Amino acid sequence: MKTERRVEKLSRAIHYTQPDLTIVLENIHDPHNVSAILRSCDAVGVRKVNLLYSAESFPKIGKKSSASAYKWVERRNFKTVDDCYATLREDGFVVAASVVSKESVSLYETDLRGKVALVFGNEHRGVTGEASSAADIRFQIPMHGMVQSLNVSVACAITLFEALRQRIKSGDTEKSKLSETEIDKMLDEWKRK
Repeated sequence: MKTERRVEKLSRAIHYTQPDLTIVLENIHDPHNVSAILRSCDAVGVRKVNLLYSAESFPKIGKKSSASAYKWVERRNFKTVDDCYATLREDGFVVAASVVSKESVSLYETDLRGKVALVFGNEHRGVTGEASSAADIRFQIPMHGMVQSLNVSVACAITLFEALRQRIKSGDTEKSKLSETEIDKMLDEWKRK
């Protein structure tokens, strides 16, 4: 019975996988933030994260601190904005960077239902100028208090759940976005984890 429940839980998570939603973490130096972001990705159904580290070392992510999301979310490493964005665009993604500026549109006015890669920057510097200017869209979370920005893991979670909210509202999550072959392959892989 325990095995049946596990397979049912795996199948449900796979059904809700969002292959058309991914994130880019640019030079996030705190591994606890990266781990928190991986948990949010798993909760929303994001199965691939892009780690863009041009100014910082790639983080060492502890399996315990990521609450086992580590094994459900694949990571791709990049050393340059050009390589990262080129790969995403080859895969059909629109690149949307989280940038605090007068030119950025509100997160809540940004359509996140298509194939989109969300870019989040370093805890202290934010998204670099290069990553911002090369993005297709620049958005920001509206802030009405005295502080200008949120912790990167919080900002990422808010954005991911806004994307999920838009997708649920449009009916985009009712049917799996994966083919039966992809579902079977993923289920076989996940059963071994």
